[in-house]
Amino acid sequence: MTLPKTYAWLRRMTPLPRMVSAALAELGVREAAGAANTTQILRWAVETGLNADYRADSIPWCGLFMAHVARISGREPPPAPPWALSWARFGIEGGQPELGDVLVFMRQGGGHVGLYIGEDSRCYHVLGGNQGDRVCITRIAKERLYAVRQPPYVNKPCSAATYRLAATGEVSSNEA
Repeated sequence: MTLPKTYAWLRRMTPLPRMVSAALAELGVREAAGAANTTQILRWAVETGLNADYRADSIPWCGLFMAHVARISGREPPPAPPWALSWARFGIEGGQPELGDVLVFMRQGGGHVGLYIGEDSRCYHVLGGNQGDRVCITRIAKERLYAVRQPPYVNKPCSAATYRLAATGEVSSNEA
């Protein structure tokens, strides 16, 4: 899938944090409608050893997506990665979010997890899974932020910085 114009600058950014590169490679993967399942999402469950928890893509899968991204990026997911709030124990505590940081959000009935791409005055722009039933970048209100976690870098890429973006696009209210 092609990146929306708003985020095309990511393709020119080098080096990108590994988790961002891995997540972008999955951009556009979509949950199947109804009782059908998307093979790729179920494959992530097998590859991460989480297939006992994931037998259908109708199960909230943002934590599964992040476990997949972490694994192929050489990072260790936190214990119980299917639960979005578990990602508040990933890596090291972060302060001001930077490109590639893991953002954990509260939502009605649980949490949500994704990667920081940038921010505007009201929202974080988040690359994640199960956002509108697909892998995409969406805006999530800053007041929902629960935790910022930075991957444990040996050599932090210079692109891991804060990015101010235009406030364009809808604001997500529920990623389940």
